[in-house]
Amino acid sequence: MAPATQTVALSALLFLYRHVLHIDLPYIDDIERAKKPERLPVVFSRSEVKQILAHLDGVEHLIVSLLYGSGLRLMEGLRLRVKDLDFAYGQITVRDGKGKKDRQTMLPKSLEAPLQLQLQKAKKLHELDLSLGYGTVELPYALDRKYPNANQQWGWQFVFPSWKRSVDPRSKVVRRHHIHERALQRAVKQAVRQASITKHGGCHTFRHSFATHLLEDGYDIRTVRELLGHKDVKTTMIYTHVLNRGGRGVRNPLDA
Repeated sequence: MAPATQTVALSALLFLYRHVLHIDLPYIDDIERAKKPERLPVVFSRSEVKQILAHLDGVEHLIVSLLYGSGLRLMEGLRLRVKDLDFAYGQITVRDGKGKKDRQTMLPKSLEAPLQLQLQKAKKLHELDLSLGYGTVELPYALDRKYPNANQQWGWQFVFPSWKRSVDPRSKVVRRHHIHERALQRAVKQAVRQASITKHGGCHTFRHSFATHLLEDGYDIRTVRELLGHKDVKTTMIYTHVLNRGGRGVRNPLDA
């Protein structure tokens, strides 16, 4: 069975005996936990990225370009707020990323104009919602109680709002959320198929490609680690497998 299944089963047994039955099981401590197998990430080449983007248009093209150009995870891109974009310094602030960490990454110059246009469209939607008595947005943690009017402010609105309002299942408030991740995943899957690319890649593959292509261009691995938000440089080093260019850079005797 999968390592995750083994870990869940063992953790459940430990919880049962320690916290429910209050029985100590000393022999359990020496059990070796199953390790998740190491998988090499799928990476699109530069030409493949170009082909996929050619089969996307509109907001899907902009979001995928941002995933590739900034190394964002899918939900990090969709959850971007207006205040997270800094055009003056050419950077994006990722709030509450994986591991509850904030970080800053680059904002591609080629996306400045499309992003400004997207913000204009989003602002018109926000102003329309306000005129109709809506216009609030979900705020993280307890900020809506600390700043009662912040949920209507422009800076807190999503950069990529959904085209329709919906009812929040928890608060029952009608508001406009960000674009649903499944819509983008479907669009990318279709674009990969239309580009006749056989690699099993998706939205997260553009983050892998971002890191690999930066390393190919000679950028320091620690700089790439900071842009990706990795805790350990060992995690970033997995992208160096593509730089070996097959056979760890060894010249094949058959080709000679």
